[in-house]
Amino acid sequence: MSRAVLSLGSNLGDRLGFLKSVIDGLGEAVVTVSSVYETAAWGVTDQPDFLNAVCIVDDPARDHWAWLRAGQALEQAAGRVREQRWGPRTLDVDVVTVDGVTSEDPRLLLPHPGTPDRATVLIPWLEIAPDAELPGRGPIRDLLAALPAEDRAGVRRRPDLRLR
Repeated sequence: MSRAVLSLGSNLGDRLGFLKSVIDGLGEAVVTVSSVYETAAWGVTDQPDFLNAVCIVDDPARDHWAWLRAGQALEQAAGRVREQRWGPRTLDVDVVTVDGVTSEDPRLLLPHPGTPDRATVLIPWLEIAPDAELPGRGPIRDLLAALPAEDRAGVRRRPDLRLR
């Protein structure tokens, strides 16, 4: 069994449409999906706001590399261009965790090393899996509580936008 947590983000073009393309593209593998959240850009801040979400997927035929390839194929279909680290993008699909898997491979670090510092991942993940833990780091609830209040406040739920 290969259960994974994926974080989704888009800040160019049809942001909601690009997030929906992931849910549609993964089809029956999608177990649950968070609400959509809007956040200011992180890293490179001079760019449009992001729409973000997290989904939990499960497919016994896929391992961690297959989840990475699926995410990259969806990014490519959305016209993702990698010009600048943390720069604007049509679609970003990150593999956050895969149950029972750790990886030091630079092509796929698991769990995703940026997760403990990203309210954009922790808030939607907590919404759909309140008891979740980030392997080696602890409960996501505690990781979120440790972030500065302004980081948490900058992640705004968008009840007017839905992925399902």
